[in-house]
Amino acid sequence: MELKRIVEAILFAANRPMTVKQIQQVFPEIEQPDSLDIQLAIDAIIEEHKSRPVELKKLASGYRFQVKLELSRWVSRLFEEKPPKYSRALLETLSIIAYRQPVTRGEIEDIRGVSVSSSIIQTLLEREWVRVIAHKEVPGRPGLYGTTKQFLDYFNIESLTELPTLQEIQNLDLAADNSQLHKQVDSEQQQTRQQATEESIEDTKINAATAETNQEQAGLS
Repeated sequence: MELKRIVEAILFAANRPMTVKQIQQVFPEIEQPDSLDIQLAIDAIIEEHKSRPVELKKLASGYRFQVKLELSRWVSRLFEEKPPKYSRALLETLSIIAYRQPVTRGEIEDIRGVSVSSSIIQTLLEREWVRVIAHKEVPGRPGLYGTTKQFLDYFNIESLTELPTLQEIQNLDLAADNSQLHKQVDSEQQQTRQQATEESIEDTKINAATAETNQEQAGLS
């Protein structure tokens, strides 16, 4: 029980995900618990937090306490700084690296059909989302890019196998297109109804004016 409390305190205070080995190294050398005992303590903490608003999540870099996803939109209101927005070109480049790694810059350009800006690659390197993991054995030995643990941590996943499949992405795109189509149809229907209402009102005005004119003429006769 004491070990679980200590492990929980370490993970709560840490400003980064921590592995079992890193947690073990926090203890003085002569007091270091067995890694299996630390793992059992972690498993117990995860179980305890299943019904709580925060969870102990296993990521690529280790374990991290975080707010549960369904509550994140409320907690985000505490922070004035808005999350950065990334261009479509950057996200496409990152996606190609994630799904086709290891991949060279030239291969990325072949897939996208346009050149890749140096600033995009630099941004991904500075964010530590990608890194050069090797060099391709061809003339010029271009760098082969791959994703990092920081990339997985940022997107809240433990491994690349948790990324959506290309088929799932296509289904999402199709659903988005259908949603946009429905919105367009609804908008057109609303415009049609509004136009019909306006025409009906105009007809009513005309009929009223005609009736009034007929009454005046009848009075004169």
